Amino acid sequence: MITKIVPYHAHDHDKLVDIWHRAVVQTHSFLTEADIAFYYEMVRNGALQEVEIWVELNEDQEPVGFIGIDGSKIEMLFVDPNYHGRGVGRRLIKQVETLKGGNIRVDVNEQNTGACGFYERLGFVQIGRSELDSSGRPFPLLHLELKKSGNTDIGKRA
Repeated sequence: MITKIVPYHAHDHDKLVDIWHRAVVQTHSFLTEADIAFYYEMVRNGALQEVEIWVELNEDQEPVGFIGIDGSKIEMLFVDPNYHGRGVGRRLIKQVETLKGGNIRVDVNEQNTGACGFYERLGFVQIGRSELDSSGRPFPLLHLELKKSGNTDIGKRA
């Protein structure tokens, strides 16, 4: 499979919102339908314009995943469920590491055990915890960081 990672283009907005929605429905079983609708409105109405977005395209030039960053902090990472387990998330994080260097941080929902395991496999370590998410809702967040070291190479992990 030949893929490439490109900067966000507004013409992909609806496709990225769809990827977000399908990924959240599959991976965030702790959210109710009302919770998903609340966050969906945030994503659809501006969240993608508030951060730097990079998109992985498949061989047909269709988005299969995206990562949103603010500096060296990952604010969002979502992969089309049909592409889970194919290295999309790992490649997107590698893109951030290449662009930003240094220490990469991310907050991940504690109840999203799949995502917690994913980040752990890539070498992220917990540096803190919050009882509430960034919207003030009762979904605890783990604060993780990837410490840059001489032998760190995300491309060879997971």
